[in-house]
Amino acid sequence: MKFAQEHVPSKQALKKLPSTSPLPDANWVLVFGSVNRFKDRGFTKALQKRYPYAQLMGCTTSGEISDKGVHDDSIHITAMKWERSTLKFVTKPVTSMAQSHALGNQLGEELIKNNLKGVFVLSDGLHINGSELVEGLQEVLPGIPITGGLAGDNALFTQTLLLHDTKIHDKIVTAVGIYGKDAVVTSGALGGWKPYGPPRKITRAVKNIVYELDGKPALPLYKMYIGYYADELPASGLNFPFAIMSEDKNINVIRTLLAVDERDDSLTFAGNVAEGSTVRFLKSDHDMLVNGASDAARQVLDKNIDTNDNAIAICVSCVGRKLVMENQVSDEVFAVQRLLGMKTGITGFYSNGEICAGEGDNHSQLHNQTMTIAYLSEHMN
Repeated sequence: MKFAQEHVPSKQALKKLPSTSPLPDANWVLVFGSVNRFKDRGFTKALQKRYPYAQLMGCTTSGEISDKGVHDDSIHITAMKWERSTLKFVTKPVTSMAQSHALGNQLGEELIKNNLKGVFVLSDGLHINGSELVEGLQEVLPGIPITGGLAGDNALFTQTLLLHDTKIHDKIVTAVGIYGKDAVVTSGALGGWKPYGPPRKITRAVKNIVYELDGKPALPLYKMYIGYYADELPASGLNFPFAIMSEDKNINVIRTLLAVDERDDSLTFAGNVAEGSTVRFLKSDHDMLVNGASDAARQVLDKNIDTNDNAIAICVSCVGRKLVMENQVSDEVFAVQRLLGMKTGITGFYSNGEICAGEGDNHSQLHNQTMTIAYLSEHMN
């Protein structure tokens, strides 16, 4: 696999790039940028002209990731030429949140065939149940690594956009299947959050809405735990996610608070929280989150990859982590880069949800508040 990357900083026009692209015969181009940049006049035409043989794929973000760190209101372009593998691109409209699981099934059915090594997915970040989407995909593609994320919009939660081929859409899911014996697709995911307070049982919930914890109204209990931050809900909830605990009392998956409802004292999360599950409140700081990103990269290294081969690491991290680390957020990107080495190109974005398998687990699911890494490469020998 060959790759080349281009970065268009804030306030620089896409047309200011050199007239010739660095990899004009690329067959897959990933593009991450802000909502404003995706609305630039001539955005898709300029990309198509630079990469006439490539399938264009991308989404809006709450921050763009490159090997130089984290950027706002920029465009980051990663062009890839897969030489020994086959790619298949599928796009579906998002018609309703209730159809999320069925949509995942449909995508999986179109992608399933021999030698499928992995799937990378980008989705609308506001009008879909990410948990149901991934479960639908994984149901059809058991054991296949599924990675990706939900588009962002700088934590405004008003509109996310996706790039598919030559058009910009606001309510779609787009995915690429990677096939062939030489394709390398693996991943790592870890949060770096610390539980505090006693375990709590979810005693009443419907999908991603939690009404009761230990038989008590959920919102007042949550407010008690976060103290004076309660006055800034729901925005402050990004700093205090939930951990869904496994039977061995480890963190299974993290859920971000999206909304609160004072009328029924409920909490709405970015992914499903099953009734009967055990949860813990979480908190973190800069160093813990950076260590979590490092451990996600170590999970990739533990898969016996060859760091001498060209590779792309697509880092999808949560907007909540960015808000906690503020102007030091690039540190988690540099932590990943140091471990994966100079042959690995870094790209990615800050998202409304991350798609990846967990530590020691081949079952992909929706994560929140987590650094996830999709590692893509080809065996060249």
